[in-house]
Amino acid sequence: MQLADLRDRRVAVWGTGREGVAAVRAIAAAGPASLVAVDDRQNFLTKDWSPELAALAPLHAGPSGFDALRAADVVVRSPGVAQTHPWMVQLRAAGTRVTGGTALWMAAHRDVTIGVTGSKGKSTTSSLVSHLLAAAGAPNELGGNIGIPVLDLPPAPAYVLELSAYQCADLDDSPRVAAVTSLFPEHLDWTGGEDEYYRVKLNLVANGPSAVVVHAGSTFVLSELARRFTDLPLHVVGGPDSFHLAGGVFRLGGTPLFPRTALRLLGSHNEANLCVALGVLQAYGVDVAATAPLLEAALAGFAGLPHRLERIEDPSGLTFVDDSLSTIPQAAIHAIEAFRDRPLTVLLGGEDRGVDYSPLREYFAAATTPTTVIGMPDSGARLVGLLAGLPLVTTHVTDSLEEAVTLSRKVTPAGGVVLMSPAAPSYGRFDNYAHRSKVFRQAITDTAP
Repeated sequence: MQLADLRDRRVAVWGTGREGVAAVRAIAAAGPASLVAVDDRQNFLTKDWSPELAALAPLHAGPSGFDALRAADVVVRSPGVAQTHPWMVQLRAAGTRVTGGTALWMAAHRDVTIGVTGSKGKSTTSSLVSHLLAAAGAPNELGGNIGIPVLDLPPAPAYVLELSAYQCADLDDSPRVAAVTSLFPEHLDWTGGEDEYYRVKLNLVANGPSAVVVHAGSTFVLSELARRFTDLPLHVVGGPDSFHLAGGVFRLGGTPLFPRTALRLLGSHNEANLCVALGVLQAYGVDVAATAPLLEAALAGFAGLPHRLERIEDPSGLTFVDDSLSTIPQAAIHAIEAFRDRPLTVLLGGEDRGVDYSPLREYFAAATTPTTVIGMPDSGARLVGLLAGLPLVTTHVTDSLEEAVTLSRKVTPAGGVVLMSPAAPSYGRFDNYAHRSKVFRQAITDTAP
């Protein structure tokens, strides 16, 4: 279903955030028989509905919004509307057509689109793909979960989308080239369970992509793809016959491309992200070997994304690192690995959604260098308790992020690293990860010597 298919239909847009606003404007231009907006949430996420938007789609707020949804031929839900929402269950049981803005857009643009998903790594990988694609002479627009609703994207010869599970769930079309970076349990409250989370993530590749790029080290992704699909056009990178890092040089098979130093991003996980990005370029039609000098030059200008291993130098000689986007244990482990060569203090904890923190205990139990761990609310105390008794881990529990920063100055040796890689979502006290990052940075300034 495309936007054009909504002409003369009764349409309800469910959600009034950025995605909902983009959907209302795009659908209104398609000429529906009627268009309404629905917001069932009455909390800080509810947005003001301007007179301009109300003229396009009158707003039905609160519980009465279900009647407006039920009266529609098509419901276009925003990504934040959970699969498990009681209204979703009732609408699907009644046979109401439910879709999303990304699905409507993808139906018309799949042939010129690259889609990247994964529990972690998708933002960096999609940004690398867009950056390198442009350097290779292929102009493109970057959007999706990275902050620009696809229905707001301008016309372009190519598109690179970072796609969340929320956005993948309703797709009826796969992009021309798809990449899956990783799969870990996340957003289980939204999907209703771990298997369903993996299903909606991998829905990105369920409808005829020309290529699916996966790193050889992502063994769980490969096993899930093999379990769920047959005859996928898999392009596996990371091995000696494809894009890989060997001897400090990125290579395509036996052909050297450029040195590891060309990639400014830290960590082996970012080496894997670059290999996936190069595989995506090749699958999209770029001759990576021939354009390697252009790609190397472009990498010199790619500094990474905000709130992902951002280093903050401090007058004390400590290096603070903002990795606020780390919201699961596996992401924190990648971050910790990137600083294993220096004395390290790690700030862990956030909203406690009952996440399984056992991967962190397993990681620290196998470590050969000491680490100080400072737990922050809400999950910090539970996490620190899980690490109790490990010989190379010193633990503390604090009542706030600010207190954790103050304590980190006292316990981190000169020249060491203080890494905020929380391994938990930021909601609760903080509006989002950017707000958490802002508080972290302010605490560093307030406690500076």
